[in-house]
Amino acid sequence: MDSLTVDPRRLRRRALIGTGGIGSGSFFALSGNHTLGREESRGGRFLDQRDYCKLHIVAHYVQTLLGDPFRTVPIGRVGDDEVGSRLLAEMSEAGLCLSHVARGTGEQTLYSFCFLYPDGTGGNLTTDDSASAHLDRALIHGAEEEFAACRGAGIALAMPEVPLQARAALLDLGGKYDCFRAASFTREELAEQTARDLLQQVDLLAANLEEAAAGAGLSDHEAEDAEAVVSALSRACPHMLISVTAGRRGSWSWDGSSLSHCPSCRAEVRSTAGAGDAHLAGILVGLAVGLPLPEAQQLGTLVAGLSVTSPHTIHKQIGRESLRAFAAHCGLSFSPAVLSLLEA
Repeated sequence: MDSLTVDPRRLRRRALIGTGGIGSGSFFALSGNHTLGREESRGGRFLDQRDYCKLHIVAHYVQTLLGDPFRTVPIGRVGDDEVGSRLLAEMSEAGLCLSHVARGTGEQTLYSFCFLYPDGTGGNLTTDDSASAHLDRALIHGAEEEFAACRGAGIALAMPEVPLQARAALLDLGGKYDCFRAASFTREELAEQTARDLLQQVDLLAANLEEAAAGAGLSDHEAEDAEAVVSALSRACPHMLISVTAGRRGSWSWDGSSLSHCPSCRAEVRSTAGAGDAHLAGILVGLAVGLPLPEAQQLGTLVAGLSVTSPHTIHKQIGRESLRAFAAHCGLSFSPAVLSLLEA
């Protein structure tokens, strides 16, 4: 895959070390748009769509877009099953360093069941007794040499689908070695104090609108006003950069002094699953090459916009050339700095 046009000397960050879920899943199209009832039986059909978990999605895009000499190191666990073998092969093909991905004997790889309504909305059910659920602090600390090797020039990424204690250990190591610490959490996690306390160790929070509202302690009703949500969250964590996505409404970013809004791209949507993770990946790529957050947000919007044109949660054809072609007709204007990354 063709990586972005980046002079290695421009790289502000030269490695990403992250933890989170590594797994697969299935998509199931429900019949009827009404919300699935608690005791309801509903028909539908499986879709030919490949699902991937959050850490894998972000790590894939970051590595393929930045290419050599950037180093992406996932820390995780998969089972000793066929799914785990397939995922490891795909991650290796994308150029990820797999030295710190363990295989659990007798464990099953994380699996998600995504259900979709005819209108394109849907939900996600994820196993909570998978190999990823057994990831512990010891595995995180086993990668300390990776943090030391990129002291002051790394990105530490904490993603859901592994225990909070493991993510806390990763953020601790990120702080110890002066890494830029990025994180995302589920809405349920951010409704609890434990995850909100971890925000004090986060330099960039990536969230959808509902997650951000939960992190700010706001009600569902208050979550409708994106600017108010970001404002409340920034007051609670004044040290933190913030990226908030809201589907077709676009995204907002807070860089510590100003709020920026970026509309969504015009695209032929095949599936929105994974778009938020693609958006985060684009932002991290932008920050790694020295873009300010509002311009990194533009790159995130571009990557996310192209990602939804694929039925799979990783669009493996995303690269410099495909992004350049997409930018030309997606209906948005991009800064010269972003466009220069797409030049041949």
